[in-house]
Amino acid sequence: MLRQYELVERVMSYAPDADEAMLNRAYVYTVQKHGTQTRASGDPYFSHPVEVAGLMTELKLDQETIITALLHDTVEDTLATTEEIERLFGPAVARLVDGVTKLSKIEAMTEKERAAENLRKFLLAMSEDLRVLLVKLADRLHNMRTLHYIKSEDKRRRIARETMDIYAPLAERVGMYEYMREMQLLAFEQLEPEAYATITGRLAQIRSSEGGQVDAIALSIKQALAEAGLRVEVSGREKHPYSIWKKMAERHVTFEQITDIMAFRVLTDSMADCYQALGVLHTTWQMIPGRFKDYISTPKSNGYRSLHTSLIFENSMRMEVQVRTHEMHNTNEFGLAAHWAYKQGGTPDGQVGWLRDLIEIVDASHDAEELLEHTKLAIYQDRIFAFTPKGALHQLPKGATPVDFAYSVHSDLGNFAVGAKINGRHMPLRTPLANGDVVEIIKSRKASPQLSWLGFVVTGKARAAIRRAVRAKERQEIAAIGRQLFDQIVTHLPSKIGKKAVRDAVKRLGLASEEELMVAIGTAKLDDRQVMEALIPGSAAGLAEPEQWSGQERAISIRGLTPGVGFQLAQCCHPVPGDRIVGLRQPDKGVEVHSIDCMTLASGTDTDWLDLSWGERTTGAIGRLRMMLYNRPGTLAEATGIFAGNRANIVSLEMTQRDELFGGYEVDLEVSDLAHLTRIVSALRASDAVAQADRI
Repeated sequence: MLRQYELVERVMSYAPDADEAMLNRAYVYTVQKHGTQTRASGDPYFSHPVEVAGLMTELKLDQETIITALLHDTVEDTLATTEEIERLFGPAVARLVDGVTKLSKIEAMTEKERAAENLRKFLLAMSEDLRVLLVKLADRLHNMRTLHYIKSEDKRRRIARETMDIYAPLAERVGMYEYMREMQLLAFEQLEPEAYATITGRLAQIRSSEGGQVDAIALSIKQALAEAGLRVEVSGREKHPYSIWKKMAERHVTFEQITDIMAFRVLTDSMADCYQALGVLHTTWQMIPGRFKDYISTPKSNGYRSLHTSLIFENSMRMEVQVRTHEMHNTNEFGLAAHWAYKQGGTPDGQVGWLRDLIEIVDASHDAEELLEHTKLAIYQDRIFAFTPKGALHQLPKGATPVDFAYSVHSDLGNFAVGAKINGRHMPLRTPLANGDVVEIIKSRKASPQLSWLGFVVTGKARAAIRRAVRAKERQEIAAIGRQLFDQIVTHLPSKIGKKAVRDAVKRLGLASEEELMVAIGTAKLDDRQVMEALIPGSAAGLAEPEQWSGQERAISIRGLTPGVGFQLAQCCHPVPGDRIVGLRQPDKGVEVHSIDCMTLASGTDTDWLDLSWGERTTGAIGRLRMMLYNRPGTLAEATGIFAGNRANIVSLEMTQRDELFGGYEVDLEVSDLAHLTRIVSALRASDAVAQADRI
């Protein structure tokens, strides 16, 4: 652990103008606040924030960031408050500490919800000041270094999984590859202990058996480049154990089949030297086709720049070579932290455009599951490059489609997309894009996002925007149903009502707007009695209890339909809420909704099928029964008594058969859902008056 004077000396060595007294005060404050608290390792707790601050000094970050690192756990784990930190260390430090602090004290949340809420707060804080991210990454790195002290295997695996899913990709996105590699290695050891032991063991074997082979190849590369008049530094290493395991898993190959285990790095003085060195390497050794990548002319979104190539060395040995300048190397290893703009009082440059997408996702996500899913999609890094017709470059994940591209350009362009041209040819919207494609989006102001798009889009931003639009569409449909029901409810009132009565009703019910009222009626959150009382207090006093009087009409909402498209429940199968349903698009007839086992679907009718589902809180439909009654007095009365006892209204009753022993009937009943209809059928079958009862 760093001593107080050592930490202060480190900061003063690269920032001589830093406030030495404040740094000392922050060190003493964190020691006092954490007091006798200890970590799982048995070390005093304050050793953790001190080590995190030490990691920040290695990146030569400013005084505020160092103090934030020292104080980052005080609000969460001690009696310290944000107000106290602001008073002692200033508003900037207080804001940064609050951004890093987790919401661990939130109650009544599931583990996943709590993780999502922590992530949401962290991302929003990060968008305001990226130093929050740097402290958080250093915090997580030190926690991973001491993870093995935690006794609970489940807890270790949970922390390792979170690191692998969220924090390692975030480190990659800001170009902090050193942090990313170490996090991945430590998480990999916990998540796949057997694979970790096997791969590290094999690498150690190779190292001992082949002796100085890596050094020998590095020397050969340096000699070849020196002969061409280039002054370079060459270093070599085995590939990262996690990247080897990932390659084995993706390609379904064994360790022996991985041919490019060794990687070499060539550092030059200038960009021109990079390309010259590449030419020398390609003429000295055979390059492997398809393995060359130029990240200097088209850098990654995190600012990473380098030339990558793979060569065949002696004895058919494959090796990866990266060529870059010293400046690029410094930036590549520590990313944003390497050229921190806050020192000059500016803000980070355009390398963090992806952060805007993350913030959009935070705003659009509906629940914990969505936020975690979309964030993971947004921060994973396997990228392709595509261009607009005007030449603007957009980076997207592998497998991205024109819809992803449209949302990457602008949310409105995605919302109004109806088609796409890829390299001048009309192509379906689900077509995966390739590197270098020129994409033109065809749009229409009348269009809207389709639910089916979720089946092929891959970016978190696109998924979040589509789901938001679909939810808004469903809300409009439910509000329209609620409006119709509302118009029926007001007919029961003793007098006509105006807009003021509606506004007052909204206030009495504690709702935000008239639209909220209609949605509440459409989703059956409010019954007729509640609405009437809110409109005219006392107007429902003379009415019978809700169980005894006719309530709302059917509230039916179908998901998967475009707003405004008419639909009707098929008369052949009489679907009710709870049935699995599909839609048949009939010319000039709108959409017919059928239950999945309807015989009409098996007829081979050549129409478009739509994947549909019942909207939330949909209730009420007509169910049809066939029943066979014993031909004796009172049996029909007993059957209708069963309908009344189960609160099902008879819409129609038709005798279809009669003989000496039995009478056959077909009955249409108003039921709330499939469970209601099933209860009625079961009650009929249990009656002595009924020989047979089935749903048709």
